[in-house]
Amino acid sequence: MAGLITIDDPDDPRLHDYTGLTDVELRRRREPAEGLFIAEGEKVIRRAGEAGYAMRSMLLSAKWVDTMRDIIDAAPAPVYVVDPALAERVTGYHVHRGALASMQRKPLDTAAGLLTTARRVVVMESVNDHTNIGAIFRSAAALGMDAILLSPDCADPLYRRSVKVSMGAVFSVPYARLDTWPAGLATVGEAGFTLLALTPDERAEPLDAVAPHRMDRVALMLGAEGSGLTRRALAASDTWVRIPMSHGVDSLNVGAAAAVAFYAVTAGRPPGLGV
Repeated sequence: MAGLITIDDPDDPRLHDYTGLTDVELRRRREPAEGLFIAEGEKVIRRAGEAGYAMRSMLLSAKWVDTMRDIIDAAPAPVYVVDPALAERVTGYHVHRGALASMQRKPLDTAAGLLTTARRVVVMESVNDHTNIGAIFRSAAALGMDAILLSPDCADPLYRRSVKVSMGAVFSVPYARLDTWPAGLATVGEAGFTLLALTPDERAEPLDAVAPHRMDRVALMLGAEGSGLTRRALAASDTWVRIPMSHGVDSLNVGAAAAVAFYAVTAGRPPGLGV
């Protein structure tokens, strides 16, 4: 068991992993480069460990020590106990869940590797909002999507906000980045997937009419909030699909639209079914 280490200096170099968590640009560059990500809250920390991510260290307020005792006892990593006010000075925000852990990233899967064992895939283009990334991963996990592919400019699923919003579902759905866009979509088509582009365009076919749940292999393409899929992405798809709407509503938040579309794609399919 690693011992508990009490720290009362916000500039202590041992707290380096936790500094400036609210600085999105800094973390976006730093976390992947340093091979780390931050898990926040008891449930997320537990799920990260269960998913096989190694812990670098943990940062706790004293009242959370008993709650996290089994994790502390099992972790070979140092556990830093700090006053809540000091935690706020270090991280830049109030750590109301009381527990943070710095976790070691694992090598990313390859798109080709994921496609060999999947039948229902999400493909995201330029989704750069961390809240939307987290919401989409959570819905994908809940509704039985097998894998997620990201365009090169999508936000990091392991950024703290994404992990928090997904409630750790980013650890449940395997994902990979396509190296090129939209040329990388050819890999998806060559693996036998029908590419469905989700768009509110009135020329698109209603999802239920396309009946994606009856297709053998489906890749559902989602675009960024507001702008949606680009013309190049739409042109690379096999079929445009839309969610029929009422009362003059022309579109949904991409997270909400994703959940509706995932259900249409996976309806009637036993949970957890791969190939």
